Amino acid sequence: MKKLTQITLLCLLVYGSVSAQQEKGIIGYNNWLNPWTEFQPNKLEYNKPTQILSGNIDKDTKLTKRDVYLLLGDVFVIDSATVTIEPGTVIIGDFKTKGSLTITNGSKIIADGTSTDPIIFTSSRSVKKPGDWGGLFILGNAPTNKFGNETSLNYGLEPSDFKYLNYGGDNPDSYSGILRHVRIEFAGKRTKDYGYLNALTLAGIGQQTIIENIMVSYCEGNSFSILGGELTMDKMVSYKSSGSDYKFNYGAQCNVINSLAIRSPYVSGAEVSRCLYVSAYDTKDEADFTKKQTFVEAENLTLINLSNDLDYDISVGLVNESIYIAQDASLTSDKSVISGFNPAVVFDNGITINNDSLEKIKFTRTYFNNCKGNIFIENDPNNEDLENWYGNRAFSNVYSKAPDAETFINANSSKRPDFRLRINRIIAANDAIDDDEND
Repeated sequence: MKKLTQITLLCLLVYGSVSAQQEKGIIGYNNWLNPWTEFQPNKLEYNKPTQILSGNIDKDTKLTKRDVYLLLGDVFVIDSATVTIEPGTVIIGDFKTKGSLTITNGSKIIADGTSTDPIIFTSSRSVKKPGDWGGLFILGNAPTNKFGNETSLNYGLEPSDFKYLNYGGDNPDSYSGILRHVRIEFAGKRTKDYGYLNALTLAGIGQQTIIENIMVSYCEGNSFSILGGELTMDKMVSYKSSGSDYKFNYGAQCNVINSLAIRSPYVSGAEVSRCLYVSAYDTKDEADFTKKQTFVEAENLTLINLSNDLDYDISVGLVNESIYIAQDASLTSDKSVISGFNPAVVFDNGITINNDSLEKIKFTRTYFNNCKGNIFIENDPNNEDLENWYGNRAFSNVYSKAPDAETFINANSSKRPDFRLRINRIIAANDAIDDDEND
């Protein structure tokens, strides 16, 4: 660490001094959290299904707001068909058959809701619980880092033809449709051999696809799973998922902008889960190193752990790190807030700490708050070098110990909405919400 070049530090110092006063965490001239998000979806009731979706959809199909749709089993949109979903449409995943919807490679989904009329995917049960139904899968033909141009999902879905599980290709600009102002609630049903499904899986998605204003709440698996592809995710919300909030793998090239993850130690699953899990592969042998490896560029993230007693929850092992970075994966984080974790960030122990690796893992203008340690190497309790490196004023990072109620306060500019106050209200209501969930 002490051999890191003075030239690198000088460049970072110039960069940091110019930009240090920027606001951190989610921002925006319009309060994009209102009114389409919902932090108590178990309180909502929807009409009974009037239409059933099952099997294969092989022609252009429009789902309308006047109907409520039931996903019966694993539903696949195939043969380059497009499914268009009107704003305000409710789609219910069947509990008994783990209903799911897969947009196959070459097909498209146009789910373009509005802030006042979001599109809702939710559970069929009257008393809704995490993992009630499957999830939403979108498969495209943008590159992955695996050998060959195609790979297959391995989640226990049951298509009529296994070619419908293929994704990946050579078109980073490919277009799989629009997801905007969409809520996905109580997804992540457990499968017998493949673990939990994810609420939203984006596999080989190209950068022409629009992914904006998506809220996932109470998922038993991962909220967002990004497998390869090249895409931008803007204004994402993950709320109290049992799995990881954002999981990246297989050479994903992803920009995550102005997004939020709110975790609770009281709803986490048996597996270790984080806000961001950034990996390049499951096993090294499956990765083609002539291709791009996973790179996540994150800006204006807010990652927060809602704990009633953080010290106690850490002592009994209920709180994990916020961000985990695996070997051969890269992450840059700028103008973000990470609050209430144990610790904030962990590097895989296979990462050698040198100039090359630290060029691939950057934290700038990031507010590390109320964490038990900030940046560590896995299974190594001595983080002094990393703490000093990322704490250098060239990066304009801040290490703080303050309650969340003091962290999310009024934004500096009167032109911007008070996002921190909105989050503060969620924090203040957390005890009541948890009590309701446990009734």
